[in-house]
Amino acid sequence: MNKLTFFLISGLLIFTAACNDGARTSQTAPVNTDVVQTQTPAPEETQEAQEDAQSELRRRQLNQDIRAREQRNNIFNEGSAQNRNPDNIASEVRSKLEANIPRGSLTVEAAEGGVVTVSGTVTNQQELAKIERLAKEIKGVTTVNVKATVAKPKT
Repeated sequence: MNKLTFFLISGLLIFTAACNDGARTSQTAPVNTDVVQTQTPAPEETQEAQEDAQSELRRRQLNQDIRAREQRNNIFNEGSAQNRNPDNIASEVRSKLEANIPRGSLTVEAAEGGVVTVSGTVTNQQELAKIERLAKEIKGVTTVNVKATVAKPKT
């Protein structure tokens, strides 16, 4: 009887494993990954996400991320601002601007030597004036070219 139970349970496990339709990390994961779902979020969800992205908590998190990256760079680059990777500089400037100019639509490009170019739009003259000062707070930024303009926010 013990052998029969063992074989029944073993057979059931093998059968279940063989019939499995593939590994999924969630019960709600789609079975067919070739299908593109084009479901747009509800306006309430969009508004919630936008408010979250512009919240004071999000700004603090971005600034803490920037400080952590700078500390990491100080350790690995022996504190040298001249050796900073332009991609890292651009990422940190982008985060800094996102945290402090949340309604802006800005792009950041960095080149060797710490030259940063900021393009796009902001909602008022005060935000435009903050761009250069904020960008220069990032270690390794030597020059900031501001090509942004003031434009009314899209509603």
